[in-house]
Amino acid sequence: MQFVYSLLTQFIQSILPIGSLGGGKVKLFVKGRKNTFDQLKKALHSNDKTFWFHAASLGEYEQGVPIIEAIKKTHPNHKIVITFFSPSGYEIKKNNPLADVTTYLPLDTPKNVQRFLNIVRPEKAFFIKYEFWPNYLKQLKKLQIPTYLIAGMFRENQWFFNPSGNWMRKTLSCFTHFFLQNNTSKQLLQGIGFNNISISGDTRYDRVGAPKEPLPFMESFKGTRKCVVAGSTWPEDEAVLLDAIHATPNNWCWLIAPHEMHEDKIDRLMAKLPEGSRRYTQTDISKLSNCPVLVLDTIGVLSRCYAYASIAYVGGGMGTSGLHNILEPAAEGIPIIIGKNYAKFPEAIELISNGGVISIASANSCSEQLKILMEDNALCQQKGKKNYDKVTEHQGATQRILDILNHK
Repeated sequence: MQFVYSLLTQFIQSILPIGSLGGGKVKLFVKGRKNTFDQLKKALHSNDKTFWFHAASLGEYEQGVPIIEAIKKTHPNHKIVITFFSPSGYEIKKNNPLADVTTYLPLDTPKNVQRFLNIVRPEKAFFIKYEFWPNYLKQLKKLQIPTYLIAGMFRENQWFFNPSGNWMRKTLSCFTHFFLQNNTSKQLLQGIGFNNISISGDTRYDRVGAPKEPLPFMESFKGTRKCVVAGSTWPEDEAVLLDAIHATPNNWCWLIAPHEMHEDKIDRLMAKLPEGSRRYTQTDISKLSNCPVLVLDTIGVLSRCYAYASIAYVGGGMGTSGLHNILEPAAEGIPIIIGKNYAKFPEAIELISNGGVISIASANSCSEQLKILMEDNALCQQKGKKNYDKVTEHQGATQRILDILNHK
């Protein structure tokens, strides 16, 4: 089965350049990988000691950051190699100072795997949350390189747990140790014979608890008003927010941070917003005090914006793209509203059950819930404290992982 998989992967690699002619993410996916091996050769030398971290995209990278930072402190003479599969992760973090080299992961063909590992020669390899590439994992095991899964999550409907998934179960046997987020994942792995497991928790809770630098533009924009920060929104999210935005009292303002920075999508959003709304990149910061809605058309600062919010809306849950990070606003001690599709996100399920996060399914329910929160400051504070307390309760995953790694 692995032979068939390898042939299929090689075939996909051969036809991807054709798909890239249409532009978009496929073009970035193909173009970015053209220089991967040259990047690695330029950054690494034969006598370098390295640790390799792989993340599918930006969210997984954020889960890995606390571990990467801690390992850099304890192993300052090692070089850090970070790879991404997705353009949405790589394009944002390609100049990342945390790593000595950040690049795309070459596709999982036997030839690419051998070439990649011959250059990187990692002392240890870390895969964050998921992405199980059979050829990479098989070769790491063959070379006796310790390989770890960080903040792992498993679900019953994954291939590993199906009768036809035997060859993928063999892929899991390549891991030295699994650091998992919850007991459900542990039970699933134990059910197919794995016991090299620790429940360490979710490292994102440690990540969101880190101190953040202030943002002068947010101070100027917000002034004495209260603010709703709508982070990582998609058009489906914005559609349910518009009525509430137009009904917002004068002593409140909105910051909207779209997930995608395409000009046409931002232009369409701007056309639907109240008069006087502005784009961050096209506005004098000193003239924001009367702006009802500021659209954050830049990347890298959203997590710091939540510190200025009294309420947060986190996007992704009204469509099928996947709910974005709710732990960042939760750590700021504010109530959070999300869309209806959150079943695959255990942190959302827990925070909803705890009372700090509200799920909405329509524009009407969104407007209703925002109105209630805007008019009841005590309720906002109560729900926000519940979120903050949960984040604090779950911190410590990084140290639990390091304690075990240091004994291996």
